[in-house]
Amino acid sequence: MQIDGDICYRALASRDARFDGRFFTGVLTTGVYCRPVCPARTPRRHNCRFFGSAAAAADAGFRPCLRCRPESSPGTPAWAGTSATVTRALRMIAEGALADGDAEALAERLGMGGRQLRRLFVEHLGAPPAAVEQTRRIHFAKKLLDETDLSITQIAFSAGFNSVRRFNGAMLDTYGRSPRELRRRGAPPMRPAVIRLRLGYRPPFDWRQVIGFLALRAIPGVEVAGVEGYSRSVAIGDYRGVIRVVPGTGDYLLLETEAAAAPELPRIVARVRSLFDLGADPDVIDAQLAGDRQLRPLVRRRPGIRVPGAWDGFELAVRAVLGQQVTVRGASTLAGRIAAAHGEALPIASAGIDRLFPRPAALQSFDGRGMPSRRAATIRALASAVLNRPALLTPDRHRDAFFADIEEIPGFGPWTAHYVAMRALGEPDAFPASDLGLRRAFAAIDANGTPSARSLEQRAEAWRPWRSYAAMHLWATLGARD
Repeated sequence: MQIDGDICYRALASRDARFDGRFFTGVLTTGVYCRPVCPARTPRRHNCRFFGSAAAAADAGFRPCLRCRPESSPGTPAWAGTSATVTRALRMIAEGALADGDAEALAERLGMGGRQLRRLFVEHLGAPPAAVEQTRRIHFAKKLLDETDLSITQIAFSAGFNSVRRFNGAMLDTYGRSPRELRRRGAPPMRPAVIRLRLGYRPPFDWRQVIGFLALRAIPGVEVAGVEGYSRSVAIGDYRGVIRVVPGTGDYLLLETEAAAAPELPRIVARVRSLFDLGADPDVIDAQLAGDRQLRPLVRRRPGIRVPGAWDGFELAVRAVLGQQVTVRGASTLAGRIAAAHGEALPIASAGIDRLFPRPAALQSFDGRGMPSRRAATIRALASAVLNRPALLTPDRHRDAFFADIEEIPGFGPWTAHYVAMRALGEPDAFPASDLGLRRAFAAIDANGTPSARSLEQRAEAWRPWRSYAAMHLWATLGARD
């Protein structure tokens, strides 16, 4: 990972928020590492060491600053676009792939050796996988200490530590203080009813675009979305309940969930960040797409556009099948009927949300009443495929392997495959070129008539590696599109 120290120092001296999360500064005289926006007095240049990730700074022996709270950084995009393998590995780590510390097993799932994975992490992140996982746990625990009323024991296990003793030792080693000393307020209640966490992002963030997209596609009984917020039922680990996401007063979204969800918080946070595409770097994406003369007005109209993800890959794939050749609202209505007939009821209903979307086993014999027989057959085939290959729709899939596998399912053509890749896999460069809406939207800015799928695909080559975001810009000109 190449870091230009002089550029970093100028950004540090000016406290330029645009660099927040892009690098961290290790200060030799204090032994801490800071964000570029740290309010502390700027250290002298010769006392600074610069790192592309918090994990790299921690691996070099620096501890997190208590003033600027590196755990609240909007994320480090230095690796983005440089290694698809590192991207996939980080998603897997966020979902708990290194909970047992087995980096070799992670490497095997990625189809490589442990040494090669370590080399890639050091090259792109400046730290090996174990250091990245340890920093993730420490940062998440510090965030829970600062922002929730969970007990120390709950925080220890929520953050991924297998004992309170190890948690206390790790925090003491990192911060020089115990978890109780790090807590800024008095003794919290031991049984909080609700957990609230801030999930930072890199601005600009087009909340109305994201929530509008999700609202049009919300599944009745499973999701509720509007300008004021987004709520949905979730099943993750042993937890069954409802989460809610609302816009914050700063550059963050606020996640709300029951305290009973505490053991699954890391995975819940990872999925919510993916659902709202909070890891995107809009400065880089917008700059690339605005370089295209025809896309430039769309980018200026909607800076910070996101590609809404999915809570669950199977749910999204079923929703995509239902959306073939019907209206957006029509597909949502069908999805709601399927959920009502085959989904598990929640223990307690909440604000119009009363059930979970059905799992693959519940749709393996789906009768498809009220819809074309071929579409029902596709849903049955999809359910069987996921039951036979549980990793089929997980975000860590390599895109080429995913496309090859998904298009083997009857009823899954390139359009559906690319749409699912955009949202379920978080693939930034998917592009369903055969979509009639995309073709019509491009015709409106090109004035050469509606292009064929092939010609639009060729034109979209200039938008790589952000074709998914280009698709969102084009769809946004049409309003409701699936």
